[in-house]
Amino acid sequence: MLYLVATPIGNLGDLSARAIETLRAVDCIYCEDTRHTGLLLQHFDIQKPTRSLHTHNERERTEEVVEALKSGREIAYVSDAGMPGVSDPGAMLVDACYREGLPCTVIPGASAVPIAAVLSGLPAQPFSFFGFLPRESKPRREMLDAIAGVRHQVILYESPHRVQATLRDLLDRFGDGPAAVLRELTKKYETVERGTLSALVERFSDEPKGECVICFVPSAKEEAEAPDLDALLCELLETESVKDAAAIAAERLRLPKKTVYKRALELKNRKSEENA
Repeated sequence: MLYLVATPIGNLGDLSARAIETLRAVDCIYCEDTRHTGLLLQHFDIQKPTRSLHTHNERERTEEVVEALKSGREIAYVSDAGMPGVSDPGAMLVDACYREGLPCTVIPGASAVPIAAVLSGLPAQPFSFFGFLPRESKPRREMLDAIAGVRHQVILYESPHRVQATLRDLLDRFGDGPAAVLRELTKKYETVERGTLSALVERFSDEPKGECVICFVPSAKEEAEAPDLDALLCELLETESVKDAAAIAAERLRLPKKTVYKRALELKNRKSEENA
């Protein structure tokens, strides 16, 4: 059996009795960082061999874990903190087990995502988790485009030195909606800062300490400020073909391409008739 074991995100008291029992029973513990996990195991007097399994060797070590499971060994996997597979390695292990017909299970425990969803004070059903925003401009823009279609709570992870920049990006893209920044979750100095995105931009002018979670509800700013379809198409048709104008308008207004193309063709034909 492969056990994916959730570990504390700050408070060691959050490691469950079941998790401790599992880690003591397995033959080997694979972990994101053997040094980090070694401190956790030492605290609970768990003496088991450890092997690294992180982003850079995940494929190779996944094959190793599969072979160990096939030989009848009991294996646990832990990430540095929280739930494996949530912004951490783990998904590849589960997929490999399913493909090979091997049993796997999760030992539940701490995870920043559901904690933040509730502690933010924003409506938590439904919510969407997007992990870390990419730093590169194109993938970052693509993720913001995906978030733009959401009208409920969105949860992001962010490093402390990028919190204000990310809050500013969200404000510029989605308008001044409700938000919260949660820091040092489950730890002694856990804090929750709530307000509008603009207020939080000001509040985090100084870099905070500790990993942060940003929760917010995207507004319909872009929809409210966007031109209506006919006006946009008429403007685009001055310089673009029907096909290109429709493609640009569909992407900008997030409308079905076929519908927009049909309307662009109607407007083009109407203008041709008026000029005849």
